[in-house]
Amino acid sequence: MTDAVGSIDTPDAEDESQESKKARKGGKRGKKGPLGRLGLFYRQIVAELRKVVWPTRSQLTTYTTVVIIFVVIMIGLVTVIDFGFQEAVKYVFG
Repeated sequence: MTDAVGSIDTPDAEDESQESKKARKGGKRGKKGPLGRLGLFYRQIVAELRKVVWPTRSQLTTYTTVVIIFVVIMIGLVTVIDFGFQEAVKYVFG
């Protein structure tokens, strides 16, 4: 909790530090073997992938086109700059 100045009240800070100092038991992880933990890991992966908002086909096509056009433009820009440096080096060093 903060006061008008924005300082932290001491009792709340002490409560949080005491809770974090308590020794943790294994919880769910401690009770399962390596295969159980691996299964839990993969179940969590699948659960997270279900939350993903996948792009539609038209969005994917648009994004891919934009990326390809950007890469082609950057290749052209680097080529022009490289050619300019090449000509400058030829002019300076003959």
